[in-house]
Amino acid sequence: MTDERSARSANIFDVARLAGVSHQTVSRVLNDMPNVRPATRARVEQAIAQLRYSPSPAARALVTRRTRTIGLITPAVSDYGPTSIAMQFSIAARAERYSVESVSIPGGNASAARSAVEELLRQRVDAVVIVVVDSTVLEVVRGLQLGVPLVASVSSPRRSPFIVSMDQYRGARSAARHLVELGHTRIVHLAGPAHAPDAMERIRGWRDELVAHRLEIDEPHHGDWSAASGHRLGSGLDIRAGSAVFVANDSMAIGLLSALRERGLRVPDDVSVVGFDDIPEAGYLYPPLTTVRQDFATLGELMMQKVLIAVEEPDSVTEDTPLPTHLVVRQSTSPPR
Repeated sequence: MTDERSARSANIFDVARLAGVSHQTVSRVLNDMPNVRPATRARVEQAIAQLRYSPSPAARALVTRRTRTIGLITPAVSDYGPTSIAMQFSIAARAERYSVESVSIPGGNASAARSAVEELLRQRVDAVVIVVVDSTVLEVVRGLQLGVPLVASVSSPRRSPFIVSMDQYRGARSAARHLVELGHTRIVHLAGPAHAPDAMERIRGWRDELVAHRLEIDEPHHGDWSAASGHRLGSGLDIRAGSAVFVANDSMAIGLLSALRERGLRVPDDVSVVGFDDIPEAGYLYPPLTTVRQDFATLGELMMQKVLIAVEEPDSVTEDTPLPTHLVVRQSTSPPR
């Protein structure tokens, strides 16, 4: 009988019969799911080896009603943060033997977000993951009837079991606090776009730190995350004695450094500058940039673990504390002179 089964291509039901279990149990073993007794798992694995069973993706999907595919919605931008998050999530997904179908959409385009979700659901994804750079897009996607778990990477003061994030707020406070402790009495903020959750959390952290020290608070100047916008804002920025600038990301800080140099202002002698993200080039700028580092690899892994729990045990999903950031001090900051 075993030889007969081996002569043709064995299927999951053959494995179940040989191991004396249900095909659902075989599926749980194949997908490395919990709640399978060690002795049962060993029996199933022995049957798989004996029959030389190798499930095709289609057959696995038919039995488990899952495709082991995750839909990933990313912003159509080249910014370091969102790009790094998407890349690290894809790496984490592959490590768990999941494939990722990615769809890029313009930042705040609600209709593009709906179309992206519909496209992914047609591919029968097991979950949808979204890297959020505009709060309106998240609200649109949340309002849709997905039928599968939705996990979002988004900065927010509100907690949710299906949100993962970096602690942008405390990262911004650490940047502002560093400048205060150096002796700067006026700390200007070059912020990201007004509807970007990351930008909003960094503004909130910068403002609260200045309030805590009873320092003057100017309205933040909004850029678009690009070096060009940092250069534009830096060209007309009011720099006074004791001034420092906290910039919402390193790309804008690069533009600011260039603008200050063109104006004959020295960093850090005349003005200190702090960025955010710690892009690979940050330590090689002139001067090397003080910035706030984010652990994108850990965030990607956390997102994937959240997906796995949401797919396998949806009632077990819990809220997570935002991942910490780390201030990296370099030569672009010093006490005012």
